[in-house]
Amino acid sequence: MSDNAEEPGLQPTDADGSGVDQVIDARGLRCPEPLMLVRNQIRRQAPGATLQVFATDPSTERDLRDFCRFMGHELVSSEERDGVWQFVLRKGG
Repeated sequence: MSDNAEEPGLQPTDADGSGVDQVIDARGLRCPEPLMLVRNQIRRQAPGATLQVFATDPSTERDLRDFCRFMGHELVSSEERDGVWQFVLRKGG
């Protein structure tokens, strides 16, 4: 069993065939929980690795945008569809 199995909302690598390295499902969680899950996971990833995040708290968009800017990561995409935000982040070097 991998270390990731105990992380709430974390799915295995490329779980949905999207080509991302890791997926976090933070739907239903409120600020600051989605950001904390992202922060903890991205610390374990290698530079250049991608992380897909699903969230329903609208403040997550602002939080992840600021997080990426301050920490040197790239917010590759940010999209809202039917009340669910989907983000893809790339870990900076």
